[in-house]
Amino acid sequence: MYDLRKFYIDGAWVEPKSKRELDIINPATEEVIGKVALGSAEDVDAAVAAARRAFETYSRTTREERLALLGSILAAYQARFAEVCTAISDEMGAPVKLCTEAQAAVGLAHTMTMSKVLETFAFEEDIGTTRVIKEAAGVVGMITPWNWPVNQVFVKIIPALAAGCTMVLKPSEVAPASAQLIAEILHTAGVPKGVFNMVYGDGPTVGEAIARHPGIDVVSFTGSTRAGVQVAKLAADGVKRVSQELGGKSANIILEGADVTAAVTNGVIAMMMNSGQSCNAPSRMLVPAKHYDEAVKIAKAVAEKVVVGDPKSEKTTMGPLANKNQFEKVQRLISRGIEEGATAVTGGGGRPEGLTKGYYVRPTIFANVNNSMTIAREEIFGPVLVMIPYETEEQAIQIANDTPYGLSGYVFGPTVEQARRVASRLRTGMVHLNGAQIDFNAPFGGYRQSGNGREWGAKGLEEYLETKAVMGYSA
Repeated sequence: MYDLRKFYIDGAWVEPKSKRELDIINPATEEVIGKVALGSAEDVDAAVAAARRAFETYSRTTREERLALLGSILAAYQARFAEVCTAISDEMGAPVKLCTEAQAAVGLAHTMTMSKVLETFAFEEDIGTTRVIKEAAGVVGMITPWNWPVNQVFVKIIPALAAGCTMVLKPSEVAPASAQLIAEILHTAGVPKGVFNMVYGDGPTVGEAIARHPGIDVVSFTGSTRAGVQVAKLAADGVKRVSQELGGKSANIILEGADVTAAVTNGVIAMMMNSGQSCNAPSRMLVPAKHYDEAVKIAKAVAEKVVVGDPKSEKTTMGPLANKNQFEKVQRLISRGIEEGATAVTGGGGRPEGLTKGYYVRPTIFANVNNSMTIAREEIFGPVLVMIPYETEEQAIQIANDTPYGLSGYVFGPTVEQARRVASRLRTGMVHLNGAQIDFNAPFGGYRQSGNGREWGAKGLEEYLETKAVMGYSA
């Protein structure tokens, strides 16, 4: 059982100011596996006060001192890697292989990448007689979601530490077990007291207290667009800088002349990873009309090979959705798709055969979809792919851009040159060409309602820096 009923503030585990608690539910079994405390605005006050005190000294540490700290964190994380994998699987249902190869592994990747960035990052430059200095932005409030719990925490705390910032983290209250381990790892690694603080809690209480707090200089939020809008409104009174990584409804354009089998297979596998609970998932597949029937058959066959079941089994390739609310939302949207005239060629409503409990969803492929349908407009955040035919390349680009989101895009073409041409027309923060994987050095973020600001690599570090111009610095 996970006992997460204390907060990490000023280098110590402390009792909450309030006595509210929440059950931690294993989404594979629907069983209670622990308790987490739900904090209050008073807890946030204590955490912010500690962070402000620590900022006075930590912000003046040297590049070398911060590099050494990141190295200590990496070693401490490696020592508890297996525990982190187990916690992620327990709290949000990711299969053990996915935990090992991606969910937990990204913590290592982001730490190593940021260490390389920090080694050579230019914190100062001269423009004429002016010295332009990039320095720590201050105390950062961090609010993270449940779908990639370690990834979303590490892409905030590691660059913030590299920049010289101090912080208050609110991890997701429905997937908090891995965050507890991260706090323990940072403590073991020797992060100075007050630099990292963590308060569990829900959005309306702890999240709002962080967003509106006068002692916080920067808010970094990852989650739904709806919640991101609320965070920005609350932060506006304090004229805080707000960085948001929000929702997506990313198009995957398969161009005429591409290898249809390879392209569709790649797209379905990418969509089903993490049970479709990724903001950058390729959830709209756009296919040339004359290849549409063939593509639908291929997608159906690939989806039906997905092994849904116990996350602890090595044979499982897709676990449950992370929580009951998400399960119910996905079921509603699958029903809406059918009501609006789309065809579920495989999958559909209900649990997969043989699974009577747990928040499992059938891998679903929708055909006969147009871009005005609810399932093509709203972020489903489950293993549901919609397939849309197009007549011309120009129409495909128009459909891809016809969305309030703009996080990611995917283009599969017969040549990389053709894929590049289409990528240049997509209004998204990222584009994957011909099955290209993520790049930990590249900026991660989107346009429009997918958010603002960027995470990962050097751009992620810059989110935690302010720019100061010192004029007359040199003669």
